[in-house]
Amino acid sequence: MENLGYSPDQKMSTGFKLAPKRKVNVFRKYMAAMLLLAPLLLFILAFFVVPMIYVFYLSFIEVEGLDVSNASYSIGNYLTFFTDPYFLRSLWMTIKVSVYAVIIALILGYPIALTMAKSSARVRGYLTLLVASPLLISVVVRNFGWYLLLVPNGVIDQFLMGIGITDSPLKLLFSVPGVVIGLANSFLPFMVLSIATSLYNIDPSLEKASSIIGASPLRTFFTVTLPLSLPGVVAGIVLVFSMSMSSYVTPALMGGANVPVLPIVIYEQINTLFRWTFGSAISYILLGVTLISVTIFSRIFERKFKEVFR
Repeated sequence: MENLGYSPDQKMSTGFKLAPKRKVNVFRKYMAAMLLLAPLLLFILAFFVVPMIYVFYLSFIEVEGLDVSNASYSIGNYLTFFTDPYFLRSLWMTIKVSVYAVIIALILGYPIALTMAKSSARVRGYLTLLVASPLLISVVVRNFGWYLLLVPNGVIDQFLMGIGITDSPLKLLFSVPGVVIGLANSFLPFMVLSIATSLYNIDPSLEKASSIIGASPLRTFFTVTLPLSLPGVVAGIVLVFSMSMSSYVTPALMGGANVPVLPIVIYEQINTLFRWTFGSAISYILLGVTLISVTIFSRIFERKFKEVFR
């Protein structure tokens, strides 16, 4: 009989027991996987974990100007942020434009994702390519295109005044609406693809059963399709909100100094005022607010629709 790795005197027990050679093979596969992952893990450690720890360390240092000889350690940078109305308004502005961008991306993205899910495989492929294609273009180029469209007396203003909707140019550029439009446009593909993934996984027989028992297409959507697609909706909301909170290019181009969101404030503190430690503290405040907001939102949805998220 062929030797399968068991020693001659090894006896069968009531339970299954791995043979020594099987254990060695599992260990070798584990070590091989770890060796393959080692370059990626080292890269993440060197260029993400270590800088994050260093920035966190800097956030507790207080210095006068660029002189670090008299540096002290305290929570003064955080206290300065939460006691200054300007920075609190910037935090609120960041949250506000991010929430607006999420709402617009969701309103526009869900119908697109639903159309993709209901289309044939060939049409779905074309639509997926169309939705994902903006990601191949630099965000600077995309926002500059919107800049040209929203500039006073630009294409949109000329069109609206030509059809009589408005008599004067709209002030969309360098305003909250301009930033929201830019953010929603930049991150719309992430919302669409997240929702579409959930819609693809819905069993068509569930919607068919709903129609068989007499439910209208609208009722089927609200009682079957929408609830089952909520995991994708939540994923899209989390992605768009997180990226909007940390976006710098879009608010800088579309809002300028009129929309001082926290990423712009951080840039000014570090690169203009050379307040590196205070900028580090603001960075971690932005990170903390984003993580807390996303966690609370996800928990609320999971508890409210626990059956869907199982």
